[in-house]
Amino acid sequence: MSRTDQPATTESTPESDLPSPPINAERLLQLITDEYESLPRQLKRIASYMSQQSDRIMVDRISDIARECEVHPSAIVRFSQRFGFSGFSEMQALFREAYTHKTTPVQNYQQRIRSMIANKSQKASGGDLARECINATLSGIERLGLELDDAAFDKAVDLVVNADNIYVVGVRRSFAVADYLVYNLQHTNKRIHLVSGLGGSYREQMRSVRANDLVIAISFTPYGKETQHCLRIAQHHQAKTLIITDSNLSPLAKRASTVLLVNEGSSFAFRSLSATLCLCQALFIAVAYRLELKVDEIHEQVGFDD
Repeated sequence: MSRTDQPATTESTPESDLPSPPINAERLLQLITDEYESLPRQLKRIASYMSQQSDRIMVDRISDIARECEVHPSAIVRFSQRFGFSGFSEMQALFREAYTHKTTPVQNYQQRIRSMIANKSQKASGGDLARECINATLSGIERLGLELDDAAFDKAVDLVVNADNIYVVGVRRSFAVADYLVYNLQHTNKRIHLVSGLGGSYREQMRSVRANDLVIAISFTPYGKETQHCLRIAQHHQAKTLIITDSNLSPLAKRASTVLLVNEGSSFAFRSLSATLCLCQALFIAVAYRLELKVDEIHEQVGFDD
C-alpha cells in the first residue's frame, strides 16, 4: 500500500514527536497489550482488531480495518502514530516482514472472499459458497496450529488434572463448545459441571465453587456478560480459571490463571466454531494422556443408542 492510500488528517503527529516504533510485529503486539487500558475508545477497537487479526494486517486496506472497527480511517493513522509509526503503511510493513515467509491461509482466504463479493457480474453458486465456508474453517484450524502457545496449553492441562471440581461456562455461540468440552471431560473421574444458567441461575450454579476448583470460560468478542459474571464469582472464591478466547485484550484474560487463544475463520461475517472445538478436543486428549486413560477404549454406556 502506498502512502496515497492513507487519508489526510489534521490530527497527524509531526514525525519528530513520534516515539521510536517497535522493531518487529511481536513487540508491537506486546506494546498494544501493555497500553490497551490507556487507549481512547476508538483506538481500543483498533487494538482489539490488531490483536485478533494480526495475520490479516499485511493484506488489509486501511478502509477494511476502519470498516471492521467502525471507525474513520483517520483513526487508523492516529493508532499507527501512537506506536511510533509515521502512518499505516509503515506499521503494515512490520506485519508484512513478519508474515511474508509464513503460511498464511487466512490472508489467501480473505483475498478470495473479497474478490467474490466485488465480482457483481458472476453470481456465486451454492457450491461456491459452501467451499468458501469450508476454506474459512480450514484457515482457522491452520492458524490455531501455527499460533498455539505450548506453555499455555501445558499449563491448561495441569489446571484440569489438578482441579477438584471443574465448572465450564459459555453463552450463546460458545455454549455448544462448553457442552462439548463437558461431554469430553465426563469421560474422566473428575466432577464436571456445565454452568448453563438455566432460568438465569448463573449465581446459584457457581455458588459451590472453591479455591481448589477450576472454572473454564469460553467467550469471544463481544464477550458475554454472564461469562464475566461467573469469572468474578470464581475470582471471589479464589478458584483457578482457564480462559479460551480470541485476544489477550479480552476482559476475561485479566482474571485468568492461563489463556488459550483461538481465532476462527469467518465467511460472510459468520464465524466458525471448528478451531475452538478442535482445541477443546486436543485439551481433553492431553488430559486423558496425563491421567493415563485408555482413550481408545472409551465407549458409550451399554444399552444406549446414539
